[in-house]
Amino acid sequence: MFIPTRAAGLEALRDFVPHAGADYRRDRNHDLGPSRTNVSGLSPYLRHRLVIEEEVVDAVLERHSLHAAEKFVQEVFWRTYWKGWLEQRPEVWRRYRREVRDLLAAELPNGYEDAVAGRTGIDAMDAWARELVKTGYLHNHVRMWFASIWVFTLGLPWQLGADFFLRHLLDGDAASNTLSWRWVAGLQTRGKTYLATTENIARYTEGRFAPTGLATTARVLDEEPFPPAVPIAPEDVVGEVGSRVGLLLHEDDLEPTSLLAALGPDVPELRATAVCADAGARSPATVSPLVEAFTAGAVTDAAAHASGADERPATPLGAVDASAVTDWARSEALDTVLVPYAPVGPAQERLEGLRSALASEGVGLVTVRRSWDSRAWPFASRGFFPFKEKIPQLLRTR
Repeated sequence: MFIPTRAAGLEALRDFVPHAGADYRRDRNHDLGPSRTNVSGLSPYLRHRLVIEEEVVDAVLERHSLHAAEKFVQEVFWRTYWKGWLEQRPEVWRRYRREVRDLLAAELPNGYEDAVAGRTGIDAMDAWARELVKTGYLHNHVRMWFASIWVFTLGLPWQLGADFFLRHLLDGDAASNTLSWRWVAGLQTRGKTYLATTENIARYTEGRFAPTGLATTARVLDEEPFPPAVPIAPEDVVGEVGSRVGLLLHEDDLEPTSLLAALGPDVPELRATAVCADAGARSPATVSPLVEAFTAGAVTDAAAHASGADERPATPLGAVDASAVTDWARSEALDTVLVPYAPVGPAQERLEGLRSALASEGVGLVTVRRSWDSRAWPFASRGFFPFKEKIPQLLRTR
């Protein structure tokens, strides 16, 4: 279904733009199975920034007014909102990671293996589990139903459900996935749960599914409080740019042209470029072959389009460790490695370890945060509804 190239993402954008207004507003919540055409299918490209949020929104608003395309534009900003919210509360991600490791290392709860294999006996749930494994994608409404049934009907830990999604979703990222599961479970907005119902599922699948026996009440989940939120750092560029500069892309941001344009005219010419990714870092368990393949394809595509001063294609460094990057920097005689800022998640964890390794070689690691994130993330301090009121302002101040 999804070809892991920027060209394929841009083609999907062109095909969807005519439908991003009234059509999307009317049909967005309906799911008729894997052949669906009522949603954009852009999320795997946005997740890896093969296509960037700004160009998606610009293309839509060239064709539609903001009022007409409001629902779609808000969907693009949901991913930005989740990232900004988690950026201010990184311990939410760290605790989730610890809990997943502990749950997977212990005896798995009754019903877990049947749920991930599509053997629960709930026809909708089983079809969705098989669709996720087969395609790497689920409609957003289905994701909410699935999470609700997982937590409240099957009584399974939300962390294991979030891990199942993250291992299989082509568009899975730390913020959107973790926080969406927390929202359904009633932890993200305290006391507000999402309870799937037979009537809602039947309505929006147009009768394909009408599962019975679903939970009619949501059990109350609780957790230890988290530390206070930390403010978004004001600097877009962190570190001093030297004269022998290389660019290192990673799986969270694979579009170099717009990234470098944000630095202005004073950035030295790149001596070399490289691309790294580690899809397997999403989970302590085995990540889907589809996710591995899509990520690898996205890296290959980005490497073909990112080049240094001598027009050499970027060096693919694979599931990189610090030694691979330091070897590359040494071989290219770099004094600076530019990287796109990685939001809270596995890529950020790798970059934190990479900084000290490069410093030991006399190479500085300079992170570059996109202005899209810098403008929006500070407004993600509360719920989405206050955030969405800022969307017109965010669009005007670009």
